[in-house]
Amino acid sequence: MKFSMKKVTVLLADGFEEIEGLTVVDVLRRAGISLTTASIMKREQVTGAHQIQVKADCLMEETDFSDTKMVVLPGGLGGMQNLEAHESVRELLRQFAREQRYIGAICAAPTILGRMGLLEGKRAVCYPSMEDGLVGAEVCYEGVVADGTIITGRGMGVSIDFALRLVEALRDETLADEIAEQIVYQK
Repeated sequence: MKFSMKKVTVLLADGFEEIEGLTVVDVLRRAGISLTTASIMKREQVTGAHQIQVKADCLMEETDFSDTKMVVLPGGLGGMQNLEAHESVRELLRQFAREQRYIGAICAAPTILGRMGLLEGKRAVCYPSMEDGLVGAEVCYEGVVADGTIITGRGMGVSIDFALRLVEALRDETLADEIAEQIVYQK
């Protein structure tokens, strides 16, 4: 199978929810989508929320985002806090929103977008009990919600749905369905 490549960057920070980050990596790479993991920690080794060590492909400060079509923020409370505290991450999110490029965020991470004012008038979801962080959004309770170029997911349990929705956005629903079938995923 050969597909046109679309560049995606998954930002990794200490405390990220491993399944949310790595499911996106796995599913998008199966779809033939060019994907890079970038650590915001000034080191390639990132420690997930459950102490799983992951080596990112590169550091954020070494990443050229000029041809990146989508940036993805995994959740996990600690990971979300590290992402939100990082000025370059916030700057990048503002740029992507301004340029109408895709932003994917799951679990606690959509609250970063809400507190930055990037969800104003958009439908969005996040981890249950964190909805107050979806400032300006129409809060939804579905597993995954796409509104324009913002795609949000509620948590770890919808990681595959979230990743497949990203494939749909970057390519199409047919490919997402093919990937779902290949991994024996039943919606």
